[in-house]
Amino acid sequence: MASNIRKKMQASATFYINDINASACARFKNEYSAYGPIEIVSTAREAAEDAKVVISIVPGATDVKKVYLDEKDGVIAAKKDEERVLCECSTVDVKSTREVGEQLQKQGLGTYVDTPVSGGVPAAERGDLSMLIGHPKPSASNPTSKRLETALSMMGSPQKFFYLSSLGAGLTAKISNNYLSGTILLATAEALAIGVAQGLDPKELYSVIRASTGQSWMCDHVMPIPNVTDIWVPSNSGYKPGFKTQMMLKDLGLGIESAKQVGLRPVMAEAALEVWESASKDERCFDRDGSSVYLHVGGKLPEGYGDKGRKGQDGTWEFE
Repeated sequence: MASNIRKKMQASATFYINDINASACARFKNEYSAYGPIEIVSTAREAAEDAKVVISIVPGATDVKKVYLDEKDGVIAAKKDEERVLCECSTVDVKSTREVGEQLQKQGLGTYVDTPVSGGVPAAERGDLSMLIGHPKPSASNPTSKRLETALSMMGSPQKFFYLSSLGAGLTAKISNNYLSGTILLATAEALAIGVAQGLDPKELYSVIRASTGQSWMCDHVMPIPNVTDIWVPSNSGYKPGFKTQMMLKDLGLGIESAKQVGLRPVMAEAALEVWESASKDERCFDRDGSSVYLHVGGKLPEGYGDKGRKGQDGTWEFE
C-alpha cells in the first residue's frame, strides 16, 4: 500500500513513514526513494505534523488509539490542521473508531475516516483494493472529501469504493463481510476435505463447486488445495504468504461482538471460532494463510505434497 502511494503521489511531495519495525522502514526508503523524498520518523505525531493526509493500518483497536490519541507521540499531539485527512485502514471495533474520530475532531486535527480495505495481499500489491469508507461521497465543493478520494485512489480502485455516509459505517460493512469470509472459508475447507477423502479428484470437485450453488469468492481465490485453480493462491506456496490463520480470531471476534451489540446470536461465527482457535495453535497453520485450516480439519494434499508436510531446517513448515 505504501509503495503504491509513493509511486503515485507528487514526486516533489514528502512521504513520512513510521513503523515499529525500523528495518522495514529502511528497506522501504532504500527501494522507493527514486520516486520522491521519504523521511523515516519515530512517532505518529511526527508523521502527521506536516502532512495533509495521514494513512494508518495496525493490528487492533489498542494500536489505533496509541497511534492517534497518545498525548505525547500520537497524532493528537501534532499541530492542528482542520484540512488534514486521516484515513484509518485497520479492522477494529466501531465503538473505538468513533471514540478516536470524535476526540480528533474536537481537537481540530482534521477529518478522521474509517477506511478498512478488502482484497488481501494481491490487491494491495496491484493497488486495486476495495475501500469501505465511513464518509459521504466526495463533493466537488468540498476539498477535504476530494483529498480523501485522491489519497484512497493511490491504494484502491475507485470502481470498488463504497461510501457509507458516516463514521464507523465502513467498519460495520467490513465486519459483516469478514463474518462471511471466515465462516465460508472454513466450510469450504471442510467440504473439500470430505470430497477428497471420499476419493474425488480435487480439480474435478472444484469444477463442480464452481458451477454450482457452493461457488464462492473464497473457493475461487483462496482455494485451500494447491494447484487446483488457474490462478495463484497461498496454498500453492505452502500457504505462505497470505492472511494469517490467527488473524481470523480477531475478525470473527469482531463479528460476534457486533452481533451481540444488536441482540443477534452469531451461531455460525461462534462455531467457526472454536475451530479457528484450535487451528491457530496448529504448527501447520500458525503464521500461514487461513486456507491452511484445510490441513487442520484433516484435508489431504495432492500426491507429491505428503499428507502433513514437514518442518524444514529453518523451522518453517514446508511440503514434501
